[in-house]
Amino acid sequence: MTPRKEKILSTVVRDFVKSGEPVGSKAIAEEIGVSSATVRSEMADLIEMGFLEQPHTSAGRMPSQRGYREYVDRLMRVPELREEEKRYFDSMLLGNAFEPERLLVCAGRLLSGVTRYAAAVTTPSGLLATVKAVQFVQTSRRTAMLLLISSAGTLKTKVFHCDFDLTNEIMRVLFRMFNERVTGKEVTDITPAFLQTMGASLGELYVLAGSALQALLEAAQDTVETETLISGQMNLLFYPELEHRRIMDLLERKEDVVALLRRKPGRISVLIGSEIDRPELREASLLVSRYSIDGQDVGALALLGPTRMDYALSMAVLQYLTSEVGRMLTVLTREEF
Repeated sequence: MTPRKEKILSTVVRDFVKSGEPVGSKAIAEEIGVSSATVRSEMADLIEMGFLEQPHTSAGRMPSQRGYREYVDRLMRVPELREEEKRYFDSMLLGNAFEPERLLVCAGRLLSGVTRYAAAVTTPSGLLATVKAVQFVQTSRRTAMLLLISSAGTLKTKVFHCDFDLTNEIMRVLFRMFNERVTGKEVTDITPAFLQTMGASLGELYVLAGSALQALLEAAQDTVETETLISGQMNLLFYPELEHRRIMDLLERKEDVVALLRRKPGRISVLIGSEIDRPELREASLLVSRYSIDGQDVGALALLGPTRMDYALSMAVLQYLTSEVGRMLTVLTREEF
């Protein structure tokens, strides 16, 4: 792969991403300043090497899956976002930073809106999380809301009903007894057996806490589960090469989406075509970036688009939003509730 071949491959990728049409030698020659004959000769070599394809004899060239991989791994430069772009993202995220799920929904919408692809975001998994705090908010004379805050940055709420009037004193008692016994426990330890033991230890106070204990169990179960938030599915309809119906069916199966997004933390994972190992995504590319809270890997932000996606822009936006989401969730979980 000579420098000129690298330049021609990069130009073919960029032009094909913009137009979706095979790129001719004349257009390449004008861009890089060599003759059309030279470009045709170099393109023939790139086809033989497996980096380009020619759909028809008289047509221009388009990148192969191997060509995209070479471009992403060696030739592409991920740009730094402009300061005004960062300010826009920050302003949108900060407006939703007081609640983890709203922040993640916002991040997904920003991803899909800016790139014009589909975005998937997973909420933090509570499998390894501990209970940070339990709060109670009275909502009516005999109902209250339990809020379970975990170290994974999740905030789960459950409303419960009592057979007696709630008072400020009762609310203080509930707050004290729950936080004394539950704070610091792993969320997965909050099981029916644990709550039965906890209830027995309360003695006469159990009459006050019975319905609140059930709410705690349900909130803990919700914390452990990972949710998948999908944005921008309709953007995929603008790319005729994709199998729209099958991809939409896949995005409806949240457990399959979660499986696709399980990647090692670190650099953005870029899967192209057959590398995704899903037949319905053979003309698609998937970019996955894991985010962390307090250094703990808890979830993912991802983009799904055609193989001719704008990898450089997509990776720049995905990289920035992943970093900011992790930072904001870390700040949120460190706050005292």
